[in-house]
Amino acid sequence: MPQCPYCDETIAAGLFTCPHCQSSLTPAAPPPSAPVQEQANGSSMAIWLMVIGGLVLSGVCVLGILIALLLPAVQGARDAARRAQCKNNLKQIGLALHNYHDVYGSFPPAYIPDATGKPMHSWRVLILPFLDQMPMYDEYDFSQPWNSPQNLAITQNIPQAYVCPTSPNSRNAHYVLITGKGTCFEGAESIKVSDITDGSSNTLLVVEAHDSPIPWSEPRDLDVSTLGHATGNPSSDHRGGFHVLYSDGRVLFVHDSIPPDQLKARITPNGQDDVGDH
Repeated sequence: MPQCPYCDETIAAGLFTCPHCQSSLTPAAPPPSAPVQEQANGSSMAIWLMVIGGLVLSGVCVLGILIALLLPAVQGARDAARRAQCKNNLKQIGLALHNYHDVYGSFPPAYIPDATGKPMHSWRVLILPFLDQMPMYDEYDFSQPWNSPQNLAITQNIPQAYVCPTSPNSRNAHYVLITGKGTCFEGAESIKVSDITDGSSNTLLVVEAHDSPIPWSEPRDLDVSTLGHATGNPSSDHRGGFHVLYSDGRVLFVHDSIPPDQLKARITPNGQDDVGDH
């Protein structure tokens, strides 16, 4: 039997008032059970996890958007840097050609022939001393053809001035002359600046040609007869066009859409052609 908490008298169970001291015996509300508390804690944890997950997902989405926005800018900066380096390569080649002209009184011929008239050594080898490549030039054996085992071993490492950064692993010539009848380089003959009556600012010396599989030391370039055909045109891995070196040392970027006849007008030294807009 329970006791009254106020007078300690024994009373019957379930009473709301003590019959002895008339004190109220209303029972206190029971405390919440442990499972209810655990359930409340679990619900709070789930809510926090949802909030954190939402923040993480939002952060990932924002990061993805930023990367998508920045990637074209980064790629564009890389392309611009490569074009700038390629342009600088042609400027070095132009300076080497003019230094050669100062020493020998003319630009180098497209090639030096052997006794039968067959091309034996390239102009790219002839200007090596003017590209800080004197050790390679001194080792090169001009009594043997360009593709002799000894000369191939010497020219295995291509000078950096001949390497466009858009194709750094290529050993082919990225910079070539346009040769043939009516050009500045008709073969084994040399040409002087004074022979270019069309004006040195209107006449090309060197163009890019990445699609032409010419080893850099081979005495071979683009033939003027191939211009306008599917192969044998100036080309590059730059977007939209290719670089050209004028005989006055300027380097310009020419759009791919240049008409073949306008390009041909720029490679004649005394054709009095309309070269169009640069």
